[in-house]
Amino acid sequence: MSFASERLAQLRVAMAAQHLDAYLILSADPHQSEYLPDYWQGRRWLSGFTGSVGTLVVTADFAGLWVDSRYWEQAEKQLQGSNITLMKLGQSDVPGVNQWLGAHVRDGSVIGVDGHVLSLKAAHELQNALAGSNSKLDTDTDLLSAIWPDRAALPVAPVTEHAAPYATRSRQQNLQAIRQAMDEAGAQWHLISALDDIAWALNLRGADVSYNPVFLSHLLIGPDDAILFVDKAKVAPELIARLAADGVAVQGYDDIRSKLASLPAQTSVLVDPARTTVGLLANAPTVTLVEKLNPSQRFKSVKNDAEIAHVRRAMEQDGAALCEFFAWFEAALESGEPVTELTIDERITAARARQPHFVSPSFSTIAGFNANGAMPHYMATPEAFSVIEGNGLLLIDSGGQYLNGTTDITRVVPVGDLTVEQQRDFTLVLKGTIGLAMAVFPEDYPAPLLDTLARAPLWAQLLDYGHGTGHGVGYFMNVHEGPQVISHRAYRASDTEMKAGMITSDEPGLYRPGQWGIRIENLICAVPAGESEFGRYLKFETLTLCPIDTRCIDRDLLSEQERVWLNGYHEEVRRRLSARVSGPALDWLQRRTVAI
Repeated sequence: MSFASERLAQLRVAMAAQHLDAYLILSADPHQSEYLPDYWQGRRWLSGFTGSVGTLVVTADFAGLWVDSRYWEQAEKQLQGSNITLMKLGQSDVPGVNQWLGAHVRDGSVIGVDGHVLSLKAAHELQNALAGSNSKLDTDTDLLSAIWPDRAALPVAPVTEHAAPYATRSRQQNLQAIRQAMDEAGAQWHLISALDDIAWALNLRGADVSYNPVFLSHLLIGPDDAILFVDKAKVAPELIARLAADGVAVQGYDDIRSKLASLPAQTSVLVDPARTTVGLLANAPTVTLVEKLNPSQRFKSVKNDAEIAHVRRAMEQDGAALCEFFAWFEAALESGEPVTELTIDERITAARARQPHFVSPSFSTIAGFNANGAMPHYMATPEAFSVIEGNGLLLIDSGGQYLNGTTDITRVVPVGDLTVEQQRDFTLVLKGTIGLAMAVFPEDYPAPLLDTLARAPLWAQLLDYGHGTGHGVGYFMNVHEGPQVISHRAYRASDTEMKAGMITSDEPGLYRPGQWGIRIENLICAVPAGESEFGRYLKFETLTLCPIDTRCIDRDLLSEQERVWLNGYHEEVRRRLSARVSGPALDWLQRRTVAI
């Protein structure tokens, strides 16, 4: 029996003891974080699947893991022998988790899920799906604690202040903007559990969550004061004093429950239903909830001029590191030095670490050679990795956290000889990257509708990719943030309007399972394009500075306008980075930015 089968058997015993007919294990924590501290990695512990997103459903005679197309190949390998069925979310014949439960649980069933990691929005959706079967949702039971003897402790990294010159807005300014939004929403208090929103509001940073400079906490903002609920051992006395001077008290992380319980009945509390859990809100059953997007989501998505100027410098630092890395990489291949996917991760992180203001990677580096590159979220491990040798395509998706910005870039480079098919695929993806980068569109235009510009060259050839084209990027903050998203699948989402100052990724791709994967990613910033009698318009400034490998291009497929864009981009990359590199890195930069 595999370890997953043994753990599922223990879970089923615990389910029976609590009279639960089904149990859900989410990829979530009380803050709805993308990257989870080990304490909340229950789905990984139970199933063995290590991807960042997935939902596990367990009944007495069935266990299924729902993942989207980014993880199908990975999950198929990692679930072997586990007695867990892979549910390929997105396929026409595979229902979503809620739909499956609604169709498969018998009338009067009890479905359990830990309410402390279940968002209010998700709970509403699940309850609606179960309404037809008269089933009950039990959010009071955490079964993992009973069967997970070596469950990790909560992280204890210190909280630090994000100070000037890199913090360009004061705590008072941030809190004032939030309170104005509270007034407009008719709320007396505002509860924030999303860690990036808390970090932004208070100009604080931490290291409790891998790759994201945030810390476990809740924040309750009132009309005149605020309370930060955090492990007080993480916060230095001097910082506590500075927070107090700005009207922010510090209390223990778990004290949020008693504070919510003490709020008078009918007190109006603004909460973001997608970022606040039912388990936390159960402590305040008599308050009146005002359900709206956290105002800080909008505020932090729009970078001011000073922040954008810092990000431009961070992009130069990052670009210099990448020049150093790629110069080494090409020399290593030429000399016969052994290079693996793991080596790439080590070398690219080391190059960034030599740059000013570097803090950490912004996510786990994806280095996928040939077939591995066809898995969008592939990650090499010491147990399973490829050597870079022979012929093919190498995809590298990486990024850095700097005090002055967050970076995220994907490049694909040739190893040995490429086929005509590989060059064609690469060029079609590049045409999509350029198509979005050149866009001009009305201010407040819904971001999901821009997706067609990146997909059109691929759709014309009856090709596509399963992930979105663009996500928001934070300012020394989470590499994935909202509310804007460039994905046609999100066309019904609210609060996605593009505004000047928003930084978004531009990353179309194409993946051929078992063969190769291609993704070309730059970060782009929405900037004013001008104004006419028809309104104000925006365009994109490409922030990322790193050559796109022209050896992979079928030049006959590029239009004259696309060639002009690419040559202009490479001229800008060379101009901005030349003073920051020398020796082999400078030679590499000059070779890879020659006009075509």
